Amino acid sequence: MNESLTAALKQLRLSGMSETLDVRLHEAQGNHLTHSEFLELALQDELLVRKERQLARRVKLASFRELKTLEDFDWSFNRSLKKSEVCDLATGRFVREHRDVLLCGPPGTGKSHIVQAVGYQLIKIGYQVLYKSIFDVVRDFLHDEAMEGHERVMSRYLKPDVLIIDDFGMKQLPKRSGEYLFEIVMRRYETRSTVMTTNRPLEDWGKLLGDVPTATAILDRFLHHSEIITITGKSYRLKDRASSSNEAKAPTGSKKSAKGSKPAKAPTGSAAENHE
Repeated sequence: MNESLTAALKQLRLSGMSETLDVRLHEAQGNHLTHSEFLELALQDELLVRKERQLARRVKLASFRELKTLEDFDWSFNRSLKKSEVCDLATGRFVREHRDVLLCGPPGTGKSHIVQAVGYQLIKIGYQVLYKSIFDVVRDFLHDEAMEGHERVMSRYLKPDVLIIDDFGMKQLPKRSGEYLFEIVMRRYETRSTVMTTNRPLEDWGKLLGDVPTATAILDRFLHHSEIITITGKSYRLKDRASSSNEAKAPTGSKKSAKGSKPAKAPTGSAAENHE
């Protein structure tokens, strides 16, 4: 590829085409492609590169704690979770209908994995997603309000097609947290979709927010057009801990002892109980 052509592609910001053009030229010559066939292939290379970059940018802006996929989720561990319900969320139907989603269940049952995996899938089909823990949400507002930036931070939470608020119920939240959450829910109501996870019953939300009327107002709007998925069962992470404990206790070469050993119990206040 000559220098003038390279410079022209660079000036037009066609880096995807530039990277594969030599290969496409050899392919066109060897397979006797027409000019239009060659041009179509070169343009497809450019579009593919742009799509991959756009996906990478949107994933970065989403601020996922971890990049999770639905394919990586162990559906066999917890039969209370219907795969069809989660896969339906991943189609984006609830987003198009401006509906909200609430995932309820004990710590460790996969709520954070699911919402991040669904969020990633929604990004791949073109939606803008933002993922935050409830603690990050409150921290953002407390910091920016002190700097007189309330509307600036609020716009950050109103803009995405899908806002995911994770970890509600881990502990009692600071004063005024309910006001911030209520404003987010109220201003996104029937215009954008919000997804939340909680490990506490809805009747405990007033206590967690320290404001029963505000909690009631939040739930009144949030649950109006909401899909609720309830997950029951034991912690997936504690399952792995129990398996490791059993292997450590079992005498070498003794199959009978390994079968008879009891699963390890989760210690009170363990890390698995305090992190979803």
